[in-house]
Amino acid sequence: MERDISRITDTVQENSSFVSRIRQEMSQVVVGQENMVDKLLTALIADGHILLEGLPGLAKTLSISTLARIVNTGFKRLQFTPDLLPADLIGTMIYDQKNGEFVPKKGPLFSNFILADEVNRAPAKVQSALLEAMQERQVTIGDTTYALEQPFLVMATQNPVDQEGTYQLPEAQVDRFMLKVKITYPSRDEEMAILRTMSSPDRPQIEPVASVEDILAARSVIPKIYMDPRVEEYLIDLVMATRSPKEYGLADFSEYIEYGASPRGTLALAKCARVTAFLHGRGYVTPEDIKSVGFDVLNHRIATTYEADAENVVCEDIVRAVFDSIEVP
Repeated sequence: MERDISRITDTVQENSSFVSRIRQEMSQVVVGQENMVDKLLTALIADGHILLEGLPGLAKTLSISTLARIVNTGFKRLQFTPDLLPADLIGTMIYDQKNGEFVPKKGPLFSNFILADEVNRAPAKVQSALLEAMQERQVTIGDTTYALEQPFLVMATQNPVDQEGTYQLPEAQVDRFMLKVKITYPSRDEEMAILRTMSSPDRPQIEPVASVEDILAARSVIPKIYMDPRVEEYLIDLVMATRSPKEYGLADFSEYIEYGASPRGTLALAKCARVTAFLHGRGYVTPEDIKSVGFDVLNHRIATTYEADAENVVCEDIVRAVFDSIEVP
């Protein structure tokens, strides 16, 4: 087994050399926010979508657009507004007078990287138009279904829902995001570095340093990364504790949880843990890999009750209690 893990580690290190190049290129523009950059890389390699939540001006859009330029592939930015229509995303059928028939006009979703900027400023019917594309990687226009290009990645940003002019995302769509990352303010030193970088007359120029082939090769390695059965048991216990808190010594939180993480959350947590091991150049998963992505994978998959709202208990409190209660192998 040790020999197999060593061979997998060699394969991981051979296929992960582009990661350091991306991080170095990103650091020229995005100061600090290492966690956000790592989670963007995780979503990209895991073939999952990511939702960044934070106040305006915290470099969410900048980070996503910069990553799209670093990876030499197609990119479309969609600014979500209250008057947006589903056809503005997926396309529609238009009448061709020359041929006397309706022909499809494909929308901007037919690209590789999609930046859904301020996704919660559009009503639910528009947000729901993303569901088929995000899950099945296809779009239906009229009677015809079209496969989307690979890689296909939706990177969305949203302001906190208590901001004016925002809508709550439907539960079905939120669950389609593999990761939901909350962005916070930078530190004082990082703020100073941002000021100096953005005030400099010589702004750094971003160059493509990774290709689609690099990403697809990395994705082919992820399933090979070893996860010990004890680590698998640890992962399952974490997810089950969000569904049946009393069975895991969390009786105090049972009245706060309406429902826990779905099997999709289990698969997402396992895949993100493997990608985290990949980003660290390892061919095996550790409990720390699961912990490092656990909050961002599970936070948005737990629904809280009215009692939780009354007691000011949020999902982060529940996930933190779950990780504290489950014994680490």
